[in-house]
Amino acid sequence: MKNFYKYEKISFLSSSRIKAVQEKLLHEHVMYCKNNSPFYQRLFKGHKINPGKINLSNLCDISFTDKADIENSNDEFMAVKIEKIVDVVLSSGTTGKPTKIAYTESDLRRLAYNEEKSFLNCGFTPRDTVLLTCTLDRCFVAGLAYFLGVRAVGATAIRNGLSSLESHAQVIRSMRPTAIVGVPSFLRKLGGFLAENKSIPKTPVVSKLVCIGEPLRMANLKLLKVGSDLEKIWGAKVYSTYSSSEIVTTFCECTAQSGGHLHSDLAIVEIVDDSGNVLGPGEIGEVVVTPLGIEGMPLIRFKTGDVSFIIDTPCKCGRNSIRLGPIVGRKKQMMKVKGTTIYPQAIYSALEEIEGVREYYIAVTNESELSDMVEVHLALNNPGRAPEEIENKLQSKLRIKPKVLIRDEKIIREQIYNPKFRKPIRFIDRRKP
Repeated sequence: MKNFYKYEKISFLSSSRIKAVQEKLLHEHVMYCKNNSPFYQRLFKGHKINPGKINLSNLCDISFTDKADIENSNDEFMAVKIEKIVDVVLSSGTTGKPTKIAYTESDLRRLAYNEEKSFLNCGFTPRDTVLLTCTLDRCFVAGLAYFLGVRAVGATAIRNGLSSLESHAQVIRSMRPTAIVGVPSFLRKLGGFLAENKSIPKTPVVSKLVCIGEPLRMANLKLLKVGSDLEKIWGAKVYSTYSSSEIVTTFCECTAQSGGHLHSDLAIVEIVDDSGNVLGPGEIGEVVVTPLGIEGMPLIRFKTGDVSFIIDTPCKCGRNSIRLGPIVGRKKQMMKVKGTTIYPQAIYSALEEIEGVREYYIAVTNESELSDMVEVHLALNNPGRAPEEIENKLQSKLRIKPKVLIRDEKIIREQIYNPKFRKPIRFIDRRKP
């Protein structure tokens, strides 16, 4: 069994010492892949790569691994015998078909350690009681990860999962959690429900909200409206966290709320452009992660499909690890509208700033070979408002003028909160290849 606590204070070391530890861990990881992973054995041989000579400076010599690789060669990624697998999760593949990700007992211990470090970043202690509003079933990793992390911290977990507003309200009234983990838009609805029903205790109890699945901040690290609404409604600090089933590594904000810290003993992160070139701090590109210490299905240079940037300036919390900025968007969701490149997140952020917008989703189609056409379907507090008013407000913020269609809120919500999917669906891609 690996000792994941060997480098638990690594983020407080100097940058040079962090790099030295990462060099050692990267070497161990690449050699493990060479000796145990059929996929990487084939890749190294086909590209004539000497795994023993790979280091941080030439890691880019190894080609990327993406979701399609895992989907098409799933069994080749298995680096252990089947009897060592203790848990299987499903991640959405490139075609939407669930893709198997297998964990060993060591991988689950690593997962718990990863989330423990993340929660400690946010100021969690054994005195906290944490309400989890994310599912532990349906082969979903997030709920399991947060549960293991809460246990590792020594705090109390309340596994209420994907329950109704009424159910969560009852739990909050009776168990008085000090922290909640959940999707920002849902936590805002829950806070509003509690306020309307006068269910929030007079003495504020919840002091920390860990937000998952949806962006919380703009690229300049300022809170989106949903974030500021949460702080106002709950009177709590909000923390953004980012991860995926494949990388099993979290980038979570600390109490300084200035970007998601890399756990330097658990992963190496790169940002690359469309040509695969590695970009410098502050430059926006695709997030590529090499998760270290994985036993069941180890990966090297995994392209997440998410777009962000690295922050390498010192953090007020005292950690010297690099941080990942807010997720700007998904690479495959990038749109080009009359010469302007835009991600759905920019439209979401603009809509959040417009008073009276209750719910919304975006649908994109091909207007021509060179330009996409964007439709914004939304519900308003005042359905009588002219769509042109919203279009003009969006144009002033985005430099594009999407078509706005005002719909009944029930219809909009049925589209967004489809029970077939784990997360809210706010982006519908109808573009033809």
